[in-house]
Amino acid sequence: MTDPTNSLAQRLIRNFNDVPMQLHLRQPLYESLGARLAQGTAAVKLGASVDTVAPGKVSCPYHFHHAQEEMFIVIEGSGTLRVAGEMLPLRSGDVVFIPPGPDYAHQIINTSSQPMKYLSISTQDSPEVVEYPDSKKFMAKVATGDASAFRAIQHSSNSVDYWEGEP
Repeated sequence: MTDPTNSLAQRLIRNFNDVPMQLHLRQPLYESLGARLAQGTAAVKLGASVDTVAPGKVSCPYHFHHAQEEMFIVIEGSGTLRVAGEMLPLRSGDVVFIPPGPDYAHQIINTSSQPMKYLSISTQDSPEVVEYPDSKKFMAKVATGDASAFRAIQHSSNSVDYWEGEP
């Protein structure tokens, strides 16, 4: 490929089979290999990642977004989608749509004996607030492109009065 063609391909194309994977491990429940695909591309409003969850493990804490929508495409394996207080079976080929809001708190669990691989696609709305119902905490974040401009994770019980510390 010529230099302009190669440069264009690097901004527009990622092959999830070729990206370096990063281990996310927090025993005893959480274990996955993942890679963010959209970072460094021309994408402005979309994010994408590929994740492989180990058998019997969970990808991330139960949570919901106030701004972002998500879509998950199961590529290999099977598992369970914990969503809105229900446990829904997932298998290869399933496409899951998660709108923002507290009615769609969600978590992907590999309930099988084989690895479960899925593609995550999301809007990259910013600012964003994510709530974690099990642990009663929240994350507030603001991103500018690939960089984080502000990020805070706290328990909801840490709330203070609006006028706290103001003159």
